[in-house]
Amino acid sequence: MVMKVYSPEFKADAVALYLSDPSHTFEGIGKDLGISRETLRNWVRAERARSGESGTTSTNTKDVPVSEATRQELEAGTAALRAELKTVRKENQKLGTVNFDGMSDDQEGIPGPRPD
Repeated sequence: MVMKVYSPEFKADAVALYLSDPSHTFEGIGKDLGISRETLRNWVRAERARSGESGTTSTNTKDVPVSEATRQELEAGTAALRAELKTVRKENQKLGTVNFDGMSDDQEGIPGPRPD
């Protein structure tokens, strides 16, 4: 088996993507990026050791280096999801369904972009 070499930027972006959402799995992100789950797991372990983090999950990804292209892609994805959520809530309101989360249909309570 030939060992592939990945750039530090690719590794950092992969780790940041994994850490950006607690629901992400090594398997899922690895498959999306074309790397093995063990490779990604090793990169995440190394980053956690480097940053002094412990545990299996992290909600603070602010200090993980992410390329500008990845940041823009994540922000665009977030904006698209917010727009879709707003549309679905309006459709639900028209259908007479209930918002079980207690939030209004104008996206009140949906967190905005994180301050830097």
